[in-house]
Amino acid sequence: MWVSTKAQYGLRALIEIARGDGSAVPLKDVAERQGISQHYLEQIASNLRRAGFIKSIRGAHGGYRLARAARDISAYDVVTAMEGSIAPVSCVEDDHVCDSQNVCGTQSLWYRVDAALRDVLGGTTLADLIEDSNRQQHARLVQIDPSYPHLG
Repeated sequence: MWVSTKAQYGLRALIEIARGDGSAVPLKDVAERQGISQHYLEQIASNLRRAGFIKSIRGAHGGYRLARAARDISAYDVVTAMEGSIAPVSCVEDDHVCDSQNVCGTQSLWYRVDAALRDVLGGTTLADLIEDSNRQQHARLVQIDPSYPHLG
């Protein structure tokens, strides 16, 4: 399975917007912090807004903020909103009827792959991603340079 930059950047943008703690976050700031083209980010934000993840705030201090709590937004919801189906093959999509079901031999594999993707993405919220990101940033900040002279 290939996840497009649209879905990847969508999740990254949501993390940045969530870090605004309810204040409007300008897309320019998100683009700068994440190293994403502002023009491309505007397209992504439009999709995120239509999907109900963010809402726009107009005015001098405008930008975007989350439309619902970070704990109520799953990675699965975001990825499927940006990508559509995430099924690894068409035969496991909900509305697909497989003509080769009796002779295929791989259908159970693809159902397991699909279930694993849904479990991981569905079991990961935006709040989880923010917590993971904060933990990684903290770990980088507290690493001690081994060449630093010992005080004593």
